[in-house]
Amino acid sequence: MDDLNGIFIGGAGPERRDPQYLGLDYANRHGLIAGATGTGKTVTLQIMAEEFSAQGVPVFLADVKGDLSGLAKAGDPAGKLHNAFMSRAISIGFDDFDYAAFPVIFWDLFGTQGHPIRTTVSEMGPLLLARLMELNDTQEGILNIAFRVADEEGLALLDLKDLQALLVWLGENRKELSLRYGNISTASIGAIQRRLLVMETEGAAQMFGEPALELRDLMRRDTDGRGAISVLAADKLMQTPRLYATFLLWLLSELFEELPEVGNPDKPKLVFFFDEAHLLFDDAPKALLEKVEQVARLIRSKGVGVYFCTQNPADVPDDVLGQLGNRVQHALRAFTAKDRKELRLAAQTYRDNPAFDIEEAITQVGTGEAVTSFLEKKGVPGIAQKTLIRPPSSQLGPITEAERRDVMAVSPVAAQYDRAVDRESAYEILARRASAAAKEAEEAERREAELEAREREERERRRYTTSRRSSRSSRDRGLGADLGAALQKAVIRELSGTTGKRIVRGILGSLFRAR
Repeated sequence: MDDLNGIFIGGAGPERRDPQYLGLDYANRHGLIAGATGTGKTVTLQIMAEEFSAQGVPVFLADVKGDLSGLAKAGDPAGKLHNAFMSRAISIGFDDFDYAAFPVIFWDLFGTQGHPIRTTVSEMGPLLLARLMELNDTQEGILNIAFRVADEEGLALLDLKDLQALLVWLGENRKELSLRYGNISTASIGAIQRRLLVMETEGAAQMFGEPALELRDLMRRDTDGRGAISVLAADKLMQTPRLYATFLLWLLSELFEELPEVGNPDKPKLVFFFDEAHLLFDDAPKALLEKVEQVARLIRSKGVGVYFCTQNPADVPDDVLGQLGNRVQHALRAFTAKDRKELRLAAQTYRDNPAFDIEEAITQVGTGEAVTSFLEKKGVPGIAQKTLIRPPSSQLGPITEAERRDVMAVSPVAAQYDRAVDRESAYEILARRASAAAKEAEEAERREAELEAREREERERRRYTTSRRSSRSSRDRGLGADLGAALQKAVIRELSGTTGKRIVRGILGSLFRAR
């Protein structure tokens, strides 16, 4: 039942024979899959992934409950749902319905239920990291300084230990850096380090490192030309919802930044399903919401279609919701005044169908049914239709762990990502600098000690030499004094005698005569 210009979603109309297609040439205009728990959102996501893959369009989706791993295995004709599926296929005119498996690549941030999927700290960037760590404005400013310094110093930030080492260096040199970048407080650095520790405890450290994900591996096709379906195991990841939302937003941002402009292609280069989309928008700061809106608005020109899956359209901000042209609305419950208001707003986003009341239809459609609207020629929204969703060709529900391992063993990316690589980066560079500085300080201390020892020896030598000279001079002065005293006494005795007196008188007489 595949159409060359679209993917088959189900049958509409009174007899359910009016086929509903999502046009491939408008599939990059994004979409919404909404509905209360148990109304069939997951099955709709599954059949859309099948249809896109069959048309050669690669798909990326998060498997929140583990059910979507069944895409890798064909449905069972002996299964308990076979009769119901066949009955539904006949009722909507899906005459060529058959079971089939699809080319699936399993991914997992934690590397247990799929190939490790990593990015680097640098690629994540300070804005998303600050969101992930729930930093305040001051702490986010410190993080921005850290990234700026890393660029200027040539320090590659690959994993969390690189960022931790850089923050330590930042703290040690904060006085000099504060003059250039503004105040860097140890309290803010400490707060960031504590958040990094929490991230490590939650397992986020495994998300950062190399080899980093190559986006081209999300856009593979098998030998039959079918698009690969990349399934991210998210059941464990959902225990840290902020990490889940931040990672998917990073992936969208990378697609936006790296893919070339393609305008309006005949079919998307990739379709991205964002399940539990409300996690992306809950308590998100304004800067982040603006980034999401920008990505949603511009990424379609890169050939990427984004489909948000959530329980209620009100979970998605109006600026983003207005860009979602393709809608599949499963049943909503309206038990409270708030529920009824949100239901009314949801109904108002559809193009009216005179055959039924949209607001009433959204509350009455059964499991596996939905109110749909897809873009038509020139991008005009189609009239709302009550649609019975087609049955899935792949297995409904998860595959076994053994079957998952078998799929991973023949995966085209198994050898590329399964082993981590730890090349030289900020941690190693700063550790080497610290080691060199420590050796230099040790050498300087040794030289200073040697200099002090030499100075002590010189002082001791000088003191010894001066002492000897002083002693000798004292002895010489003593002998001279004794000899002079003896001569003086002898002269006085001589002059005191008769001869002495004559001599004195003779001298005095001569003096007076001379006068």
